[in-house]
Amino acid sequence: MATLTIPPVLSSPRDDAMHLYKAFKGLGCDTSAVINILAHRDSAQRALIANEYKVMYSEDLTKRLSSELSGNVKKAVLLWMPDPARRDAIILRDALTTDIDLKAATEVICSRTPTQLQHLKQLYHALHGTYLEHAIQAQASGDLEQLLLAYLSTPRSEGFEVDRTMVDHDAKALYKAGEKRLGTDEKTFRVIFSGRSRAHLAAVSSAYHSMYGRELKKVVKSETSGNFEHALVTILQCAENPGKYFAKVLRKAMKGIGTADKTLIRVIVTRTEIDMQYIKAEYHKKHHKSLNDAVHSETSGHYRTFLLSLLGPNHH
Repeated sequence: MATLTIPPVLSSPRDDAMHLYKAFKGLGCDTSAVINILAHRDSAQRALIANEYKVMYSEDLTKRLSSELSGNVKKAVLLWMPDPARRDAIILRDALTTDIDLKAATEVICSRTPTQLQHLKQLYHALHGTYLEHAIQAQASGDLEQLLLAYLSTPRSEGFEVDRTMVDHDAKALYKAGEKRLGTDEKTFRVIFSGRSRAHLAAVSSAYHSMYGRELKKVVKSETSGNFEHALVTILQCAENPGKYFAKVLRKAMKGIGTADKTLIRVIVTRTEIDMQYIKAEYHKKHHKSLNDAVHSETSGHYRTFLLSLLGPNHH
């Protein structure tokens, strides 16, 4: 009996490199072909493709993409190419030195795990020859600066175990530092939010609610303001439900007149290989419309095609 040969679902990195080269050749770039390949390759595959491309054509794939593409699709594809830690280092460098955006820098730092942050700090230094901490000190000040620096340097557990006594102790300390007194003791918020694990903070949040009848997030919002408030809320929401947090960031980017494309690109590209399915589910739950539909109505052309390819099938 003849054996059934199953064609490979994915072409090899070498085939991909050849197809990309073909797409660049001739008049104009076949952007659809480029998107079709790159949007459906994971981080490791993209690195292999870039390697093969360099070996075969003696040129840097990213540089070639940069000269062949333009506009938002170029920004999105170039951000998609590197691995997550390198990508974060690129985003932070931009947000802290070029197009100053403390909100974006805060979002990236406060939503990453301790392991991701360690890797990011090393890469930031390797790529830029300066320390991420120094870049933060140059741009941020006061409570925000102290919180970000503490968040980057404090080792936190990534496990799920929590110590109930510690949890109750922290909930009481936050009550004393905020609601119970006139003014706010920011230091207590900084120490607890930068020093505790996600599981612990989520437990503090629910303990706070059962002890004092208020949501900890609302307390943070009424006790603090500006970028410091944004940092605390990001840490808290990413401890409780990162999918919900990013669904909200995306919603804000698309609401009202015009679209904050930089935010849209940053969030979709950075979360695609982490928790996009959860973000899509949370978005749909809250807005009764799919994230894909929202992105579709806010974008157009190759840019739209690329982002929708990253989001994947439109499941409700």
